Amino acid sequence: MENANFTDHFLIAMPNMTDPNFAGTLTYICDHGEQGALGVVINRPIDLSMERLFEQIGIELADERLKELPVYYGGPVQMERGFVLHSPVGEWGSTLTVNARVGLTTSKDILEATGRCEGPEEIMVTLGYAGWAPGQLEEEIKQNAWLTVPADPDVIFDLPPEARLPAAMQLLGIDLAMLSEDAGHA
Repeated sequence: MENANFTDHFLIAMPNMTDPNFAGTLTYICDHGEQGALGVVINRPIDLSMERLFEQIGIELADERLKELPVYYGGPVQMERGFVLHSPVGEWGSTLTVNARVGLTTSKDILEATGRCEGPEEIMVTLGYAGWAPGQLEEEIKQNAWLTVPADPDVIFDLPPEARLPAAMQLLGIDLAMLSEDAGHA
């Protein structure tokens, strides 16, 4: 686990996760290295539609199919900031490339382009992110706080939020109901 890298993995919160920020969550790790880890929770929609978010930031959202999509709680860090998970990666002002298909962008240009129907094909907006200090995520995994599995972008972009955690469990071949509070690593 010393040099484990969980970039482009899902973190599945174990049933014994008591931290209310993460209980019952599926988190997508966008970057993991010597500086720690950064990810966004992808299965916790908040009571804010994309249309209302765009109104709040003063951008017209022309794409009808995006208007009713929810904005998500991405994690407890910088909850006033938007983080855009998207595919394809594209060329935006401030993008972290997670893999060949997925990027995480924090610059407003991606939202402006999305408003004009010129944004990425697949998009999910979160407020806030989840962050771990160097070594912290590895330690939490050792303590059975999380299960990890290589991520599948289709789970993020093609499934409704309530189906994402069970789908990630399926990637591991596990049914969430089968997990007990004291389960070890699969």
